[in-house]
Amino acid sequence: MKLFLKSFYVRLSAIFLILLIILGGVQVGITLQTWHHYYEEVEQRLNLNLAEDMARELEPLLKDSSDIANIGHAIHYMMVLNPKIEIYILNQQGKILAFFADPLKKVKAKYVSLAPLRDFLSDPHQIPILGEDPRHPDVKKPFSVAPLKIGQNIKGYLYIILGGELYDFAMNTVQQNFLTHTIIKGLIITLIFTGLIGLIIFFFLTRRLHEMNEIVKSFEKGELDKRVPVKSADELGQLANSFNRMAETIIANIDELKNTDKLRRELIANVSHDLRTPLASIKGYLETIQIKGQRINNQEREQYIQIIMEAAEGMQKMVEQLFELSKLEAKQIKPHFEPFLIKDLIYDVAGKFKPVSEKKGIELKISVPDDLPQVYADIALIERALSNLISNALDYTERGGRVTIGVKNGNGGLQVLVEDTGKGIAEKDLPFIFERFYRTPDRPARNSRGAGLGLAITKKILEVHNSNIKVESKYGKGSKFIFDVKVWYAGRQPSFQM
Repeated sequence: MKLFLKSFYVRLSAIFLILLIILGGVQVGITLQTWHHYYEEVEQRLNLNLAEDMARELEPLLKDSSDIANIGHAIHYMMVLNPKIEIYILNQQGKILAFFADPLKKVKAKYVSLAPLRDFLSDPHQIPILGEDPRHPDVKKPFSVAPLKIGQNIKGYLYIILGGELYDFAMNTVQQNFLTHTIIKGLIITLIFTGLIGLIIFFFLTRRLHEMNEIVKSFEKGELDKRVPVKSADELGQLANSFNRMAETIIANIDELKNTDKLRRELIANVSHDLRTPLASIKGYLETIQIKGQRINNQEREQYIQIIMEAAEGMQKMVEQLFELSKLEAKQIKPHFEPFLIKDLIYDVAGKFKPVSEKKGIELKISVPDDLPQVYADIALIERALSNLISNALDYTERGGRVTIGVKNGNGGLQVLVEDTGKGIAEKDLPFIFERFYRTPDRPARNSRGAGLGLAITKKILEVHNSNIKVESKYGKGSKFIFDVKVWYAGRQPSFQM
């Protein structure tokens, strides 16, 4: 029962019914007030000339005498014909000189305010104009008034209240019956009909909310495939769409977390494997130096120390690459974009690798046109990516081979190419070469200390520049790596989404 009372449908329905009853009461009040106002205007308009006509009949009777009692029979006859009126004779100051009504009812006021009477006489068409009821001075009622000459010298007014007490009594009785049998009955019927329709509509609206609530609960319990059906384009439909998009985002985040966890475990496994060999080598040579002691000659000592240094440098390089890749993946590296000539950068990077290529007996060739426009990128990151590709090409190219660095126009920018005449990459390995720690099975033995992070770092650097890297290779015929760089236009820089 408590859960039922707490439900959104019950509370919404209760508020709706309360508001409906309040509005119904207000409507009844407005209807009665309007009806009463309508009655006053109609009554005054219909009896606009009543006082004038009566005054015309009474003045001959008062022409030679100021004795008002002489006209009592005439007024009594008029009131018999029209029992809803009450007739008063006033002097020029508004004092009541006589009244003709039910004798059991006393007149409480001695004077009647003349302002409404003057308004009526000056412009009787501005109705309704309400005046004082002498029996109830606080009540304003419609009236009719006309000047009345009493005797030879007295001037006054014939003041007629159009809704006397007898009329009020009859009117109240009729109004109560009308209110009970017509307005209230109609209101009750309207409330019942409107209430039922409203409750049915609320039921269907809240049923959709109930269905959405059940689906959200199921999703909360781990049923991640649950989605809210979108049946309309209203706010509830938009809410359903928002939940479905949120659910997709949550699932994507969960998958990303799972993938991150998988990468973390692979990272730990790969780092453990890659560090085990150099650490074992360092430990072995240090133990050898320690065991031999004074018996080791200087040449052997230098040889052992050189091997230890190379192993330590390899570990340091791997750790630095791991930190660099982690920062790129976490978007902690903020690129500094600027315009520069890609040709100059290529010659600078190639110059650094010239001694290495000569030592390995590999030709390092540059094929770059002279009229290239400036590009817009982070020069340090592009240099890092280009260095990784050249280093990788030199590692996989045998003595007597060639590594070519070229640039050509394409895709709204410039395409940078690093091509080698090495062994190439097997088709089965192509989808994995940009993954961290991936090394092809036939990697040259002299480069076995590499951690397999260079291409992964290169790909992340190019993603920062909204660029992709692709590879074309056939096993035994060399490889070609290609990536795009955006061209710089003066006054309009390319946009990048970080």
